Amino acid sequence: MNIKCLRFAIAAVIAASGLSSLSAADGSDTEEVKVLIEALQDRISALEEELNRIKGAGVVAERAPRDQVEKADAQIAENSPPEPNDFRVYWKEGLRFDTQDGRFKLKIGGRIQNDWVWYDQPKVLEYIWDPIAQAGAFVDTEDGTEFRRARLFISGTIYDDISFKMQYDFAGGDAELKDAFVQLENVPYVGNVRVGRFKEPFSMEELTSSKYTTFMERALPNAFAPGRNSGIMLHDTLFKERMTWAVGIFKNVDDFGTGTDDGQSSLTARVTGLPYYVDEGRKLIHLGAAYSVRNIDDTIRFRARPEAHLAPRFIDTGNVLTGTYNLLGLEAAAVWGPFSIQGEYIRADDIESVLSGSRKYDGYYMEASYFLTGENRSYDTGTGEWGKIKPRRNFVFRKGEKRSWGAWQLAVRYSDIDLDSGYSFPGGGTEDNRSIGLNWYLNPNTKLMFNYINTDIDHPLYSGDLDIFQTRFQLAF
Repeated sequence: MNIKCLRFAIAAVIAASGLSSLSAADGSDTEEVKVLIEALQDRISALEEELNRIKGAGVVAERAPRDQVEKADAQIAENSPPEPNDFRVYWKEGLRFDTQDGRFKLKIGGRIQNDWVWYDQPKVLEYIWDPIAQAGAFVDTEDGTEFRRARLFISGTIYDDISFKMQYDFAGGDAELKDAFVQLENVPYVGNVRVGRFKEPFSMEELTSSKYTTFMERALPNAFAPGRNSGIMLHDTLFKERMTWAVGIFKNVDDFGTGTDDGQSSLTARVTGLPYYVDEGRKLIHLGAAYSVRNIDDTIRFRARPEAHLAPRFIDTGNVLTGTYNLLGLEAAAVWGPFSIQGEYIRADDIESVLSGSRKYDGYYMEASYFLTGENRSYDTGTGEWGKIKPRRNFVFRKGEKRSWGAWQLAVRYSDIDLDSGYSFPGGGTEDNRSIGLNWYLNPNTKLMFNYINTDIDHPLYSGDLDIFQTRFQLAF
């Protein structure tokens, strides 16, 4: 019975009692009846309050177990193991997605490199020879700025043993394909098999990502390095990653990975070793060699900028008609705590020119660097390349926190290239550069670079010195 029914029943009883009393009583008893009615009304109110209390307690008693059950379900869901295919999203110097069982991994990253450059150019170097047009041109090397690179990439692993990478560069205004490959890993006897577009295994300086190079631009001999092409490559490590090897067959392609010419192929191989490696790479000696046999059946052209991307190419062989040629690369590097040194020698020879006989060109560089804040260069034992620099303490300058200035690195470099074979007029010319660099690593993803370059250019038609100051603001993840 609910409270409304009870109240109606009590009211009926009171009414019946009242009528009975009124009919039986005389006028003198009227006051007594009124007192009785008031007493009954008070009793009704007391009963209503008691019923309300009992009902409220029942609701609370019913809700309490439900709340406890919901809380227990939430705790079970929180502590229960995730599904193997559930992705875990986290930041590790880049945005990463990993499944709980580790069989699928994705990484999304990119880089922004904004460069600024200023020149001090003598009048004599305003005249530049164009070997293709067989004519000279007057070019004033002007100060400027550019986005040297603006890239996005996605890479990862699927089903444990298949990895991939796809990278585009938007700096030139078009979406230029850089890397696009699939790799089978842990293949018996051969290690890893990579197919697609990627860098040929040649030159430590070329293989090291532009994110991690000590200077803004690679050294002059990089003009000989083949860079990216499409191919199939086998590579692996030996002796607990104290040695790496790679060999591949490549097809010359354009910036979008397309190549349709007959021939135009190459066989390229590289091997590296670590005769000395201690303290997780804080002290090491690296040695390496690479060789490439290149079937051209067309023309080749070697030319170089003075290690500043907005500068013109003062030395240039022009197109050399040939069938085949070879590339030889020798490399060495050492790290001793905050101090590091590296150098390479690259030669292009056996260039059988149809018009002027055999030619050869070569170049070399040497560089050294020192971390004022105690860090050391990072080395990737799986590939024989330089890796990311991680400051001991990231740059912090906020109020209320202990200040830190990140990592600081000083560097010097000397590089030389000879494109003047002496078999034609005019030759390609020679050039040597002296560079000083200062790098500020605010954190593992942010770097500021400052380079000064003195360039000595010697061409059969002009010669002189060019001074360059340039800086780069880089964000890479």
